[in-house]
Amino acid sequence: MPIAYYITHPQVQVDASIPVPEWGLSDTGRARASAMLDQPWVGSIRRIVSSGERKAIETAEILARHLCLAVQVRQRMHENDRSATGFLPPSEFEAVADQFFAIPHVSIRGWERAVDAQSRIVGEVELALGTNQGNDIAFVGHGGVGTLLLLHLSGWEISREADQPAGGGNYFAYDIGARRVIHGWLPIDRLAR
Repeated sequence: MPIAYYITHPQVQVDASIPVPEWGLSDTGRARASAMLDQPWVGSIRRIVSSGERKAIETAEILARHLCLAVQVRQRMHENDRSATGFLPPSEFEAVADQFFAIPHVSIRGWERAVDAQSRIVGEVELALGTNQGNDIAFVGHGGVGTLLLLHLSGWEISREADQPAGGGNYFAYDIGARRVIHGWLPIDRLAR
């Protein structure tokens, strides 16, 4: 049973003066990504596909170096497009994110609509799986679109109830053949219980 792992980048170095897609991992984020390498589920991965955002690529590269694999970048796996607002202070960001998930057919403050982001991430993952050779695969990306993918695979309506835990650096797994979720979000650097 080939398994797909959707991995979200861990903590980033926040810098309001540069575009969010160009943020890299913080020291904590790099340490957590490195700690992920000791997890038993990592060893079966034979293909790594990443969003084109810097923080996702840096996470994917840590994994790829460990597994001696190349990183395939798919630009359309990016996080939901929030460029209309750019950086928002955390409390304001959370309020807008709540609306993004609560009203998925509406563009909140110019953000990409949740239904469009979900269609995009599902399509990109399906395109990558269409060329998969029955291997376990890691998709490295972002919490917002990762949640939308998890909701789709679970057959649930768009909401924030399935959102990853705060801080990033989580993963979920699903059976590729059955498109069935094996488990929801777990931290990348702690053993599943």
